[in-house]
Amino acid sequence: MKQIVLVISFLLAVTIQSLAATIQGLVKDAQTGEELIGASVFVKEFPQIGSTTGLDGTFVLKNVPDGKTVTLVCSYISYQTHEKSVKTPSSQEVVFEMKPSAMELEGITVIASADKSTDNSARAMEKNSASVLNIVSAKSIEISPDLNVANVLQRVSGVTMQRDNSGEAQYAILRGMDKRYNYTLVNGVKIPSPDNKNRYVPLNIFPSELLDRLEVTKSLTADMEGDATGGAINMVMKDAPNQFSLQANLSTGYSTMFMDRDYARFDRGGVTMTAPREAFGKDYAASIKDFGKGTSSISYKTPLPNVVGGVSLGNRFFDRKFGIMLAGSYQSLYKGTNSVFFSDNMNYTESTVRVTSRRDREYSEQQVQYGAHAKMDYRFNENHKLEWYNAFIGMRNTQVRETVSTDFSLNYAPEKGNLQQGLETRSMLTKQRIFASTLQGQHTLTERFALDWSAVYSDAKNKTPDRTYINLENQRNNYVDFITADNAERRWEHNSDRDIAGYLNLRYKQNIGFADMELKAGGMYRDKDRSNKYVSYRFTPAASTRPVRGVDFNSLDEIEWKVSAPKGSVGPLDYDAGEKIGAAYLMGKLESEKGHMIVGVRAEHTDQTYFMYFPNAGDDPNGGQQYWDFLPSVHLKYTPVLNTNIRVSYYRSINRPGFFEIVPYSILNEDYQEYGNPNLKRAKIDNFDVRWEMFPKPTEQLMVGLFYKNIQDPIEEAYYTVNSRQSGYGPANLGNAKNYGVEIDVIKYVRNFGVKANYTYTHSKITTPKTIYYKDDNGQMQAREDVMQSRPLVNQAPHMANISLLYKDTKYGWDAQLAAAYTGKKIVIASHFLDSDYWEDGAFSLDLSAEKRFKCGLSVFLKANNLLDTASRRYIPTTNAYNAKFDKQDVESGKTLIREDRYGRTFLLGLRFKM
Repeated sequence: MKQIVLVISFLLAVTIQSLAATIQGLVKDAQTGEELIGASVFVKEFPQIGSTTGLDGTFVLKNVPDGKTVTLVCSYISYQTHEKSVKTPSSQEVVFEMKPSAMELEGITVIASADKSTDNSARAMEKNSASVLNIVSAKSIEISPDLNVANVLQRVSGVTMQRDNSGEAQYAILRGMDKRYNYTLVNGVKIPSPDNKNRYVPLNIFPSELLDRLEVTKSLTADMEGDATGGAINMVMKDAPNQFSLQANLSTGYSTMFMDRDYARFDRGGVTMTAPREAFGKDYAASIKDFGKGTSSISYKTPLPNVVGGVSLGNRFFDRKFGIMLAGSYQSLYKGTNSVFFSDNMNYTESTVRVTSRRDREYSEQQVQYGAHAKMDYRFNENHKLEWYNAFIGMRNTQVRETVSTDFSLNYAPEKGNLQQGLETRSMLTKQRIFASTLQGQHTLTERFALDWSAVYSDAKNKTPDRTYINLENQRNNYVDFITADNAERRWEHNSDRDIAGYLNLRYKQNIGFADMELKAGGMYRDKDRSNKYVSYRFTPAASTRPVRGVDFNSLDEIEWKVSAPKGSVGPLDYDAGEKIGAAYLMGKLESEKGHMIVGVRAEHTDQTYFMYFPNAGDDPNGGQQYWDFLPSVHLKYTPVLNTNIRVSYYRSINRPGFFEIVPYSILNEDYQEYGNPNLKRAKIDNFDVRWEMFPKPTEQLMVGLFYKNIQDPIEEAYYTVNSRQSGYGPANLGNAKNYGVEIDVIKYVRNFGVKANYTYTHSKITTPKTIYYKDDNGQMQAREDVMQSRPLVNQAPHMANISLLYKDTKYGWDAQLAAAYTGKKIVIASHFLDSDYWEDGAFSLDLSAEKRFKCGLSVFLKANNLLDTASRRYIPTTNAYNAKFDKQDVESGKTLIREDRYGRTFLLGLRFKM
């Protein structure tokens, strides 16, 4: 009997299934054609049969009764609910074209505006843009594993990142062009840099959650400033919504680095914030009582968990005329790095590079980042609008670096009980902040004539007070160790960079029959003022003999010091600089259904000045550069069929020297001698782009682009001979160079799954003089500097690839992303010696994020970074006879390892709330 019931049940199930139909369809915006992700669709007669649209806007309804006419109901937030009758079975796709909801407000009809933070809007802006453009939307940023702008940017095609000591992405390398060849904008306006020497902006201090979208423009039009060769990075901050919006998130996590070792910290409350020389005057003779012991009070503990939080809220008032958006972010991250360094030196007799010492370093770092922005706008009417934007971004970095140095000289014989090591502790507090305030106006004066303007004040500051170096020495004789205090140094550095700028753009539109014509003209003026200060004090042990650890002291703060130079020492890092840039442009655009043509020319005048308070002997303390540049550009876009573009563009750009680069300075850096170059010239670059674009669906794309850059007088940091007696690192014009490549971008969605992938191949070539040594007929060493060697540009990797696998289930509220990135090998320092450039090995990294949303507006998310614990390795592509002595050196690899850094994995678990 039991078997009979089972058979009957099975037959009934099969029968019911055979009588059921499947309905497939698509939901999209009626005005824009954009697919709507997460729209709800159900059968009105059978409400239990329902689904939500996937990443491609499609839906599937299963088990719908066959042979009946049913009503499908589609609903989506801020859209009118739509119904359609369908007779089953149906082989045709059911398409819902949704119309935005309209709200009547005292005689004014307000239609919901497009949300520019979505992937749909990002693809639409890329398709309709005037130039070659890539956009990362706020939605993509939110569900990515990335916490700051720098990490988000590395997902864009053609972008690699230069990382800091903690492994954090910091500066963007676009299309193989070093960080100096790009500029950073906030809401379309340039911002100053807190760097004490250069003009480029560290992107890792900008929290990603403040962004509405991230734009990377790779070809410039005449209305853009002309000093971007790789590209211009524009951070568009969140705008005021049409209705009340509140978002908040809080997460915590940990780095696996501190599961294996302790975190080192110093007493930040005991830091001497102002140098005695600045506090009491240059003639003041400082004593040891003027210096606190906070930077030498080192303790070792387990760090607190990482904390990341943010909140944003906005609304519109007064019949939607006045909008305001407020947002804030806070991050406290504990980072650790384990590093191995090898010092190299030229062996003249063998014409090769030898490794001479090893340094083992441990970094312990707390990075606190905070940001706030307020954006307000007032719409007088449809023709006039004012916006006022304010941003404050800051970072406080507390770092302890501990180094053990071992000199591999001829008397290095630990197996015989002989060893000499240096033990250095560096304690460093760094504070950076950027403030920007922009007032903008948009005015349509007549049907054909319009103008917009911007008034900008911004400044950036950097302070590094009381950077402390304490050096001990470890001597081993007959297997007995004696660790003694050697010397100490304390430095104070601070700088500021202030910008005042104005922009004006005029537009005139006219239909000329076969096309719409737009003429645009305008200009800008920027006054930049930079100030840099530096003072250093050196110390020696107060006792006549070196104190011994374990006898005279046990911890660093117990060492008694005396000031060896009571008035402190200053140098070329004490300088003031200024830059005044004026620009004007004229641009014309013809646009039809089949594309557009944009032709323009920009003129820029640059006036750079500097004054050195403490110049080197014989150097003029005053100097600078002045020059004009005329920068033409042509952009063509052809649309042969719907949703397909072919772009061709040309533009000329420049790269100005940084402020400090043209100062004739000479300073001893931590690891090498560094020089300025008053003869440094600006680089001039001709840029060509071709890109084919296809947008099969509003959320999907396929792009294939070619680029070519001809660079005259490129500027690179290189090891070169300053005169017949001195060599060191510094900026130099190293001949001419060429850079070309191909980019491929793919975004594809199928129901709940998606893939975002890009690949970039870049090839560059520059030929520069290299030094080799040889013996003459008399057996004397001689140097030749006329040997030419070709190489890639610094920081240009030939292969770059990103792939992100996406999963989204709107019905159950799941989002997940697995993101992988690969960067090929690249030169990071160009040496003056033959075959001695420093290379960085190729690296593959893997990150993960996942989020579960609930109907109450709450969600839980996870972000995991560096899952493979990817190391960074630098090497010289030659081997030498010393390799076999050292750990981590592999003679058969054909490489000499110079540096290896490991950062560990990081995990964050958090909550997000949206209303």
